[in-house]
Amino acid sequence: MSSAARIDKEQDIQPLSAFRKNATDFIEKIKSEKRSIVLTQNGKRVAVLVEASEYQRMQDKLAMMEDLIEAERQIARGEIVPHDEAKKQIPENLARWK
Repeated sequence: MSSAARIDKEQDIQPLSAFRKNATDFIEKIKSEKRSIVLTQNGKRVAVLVEASEYQRMQDKLAMMEDLIEAERQIARGEIVPHDEAKKQIPENLARWK
């Protein structure tokens, strides 16, 4: 499901029993339509099926957001490095990644 897509109650919310009976069809729909499916059990949401690349995109976005939140915390604590100093540290930091 792209970030713009919303859950459609008619299409995207399905009982777990229907998934068990038609798992292959559900997987194909997720892949072809790039939509997530919410599975319910006893009328309650229990799981969400998401296409693998979309799940990875969501994880990457979450990690980036967590990094930004941590950066804001560091700024608030005064843990900042002046721009010129940061530029000097770039080659040293890149060398550690090789």
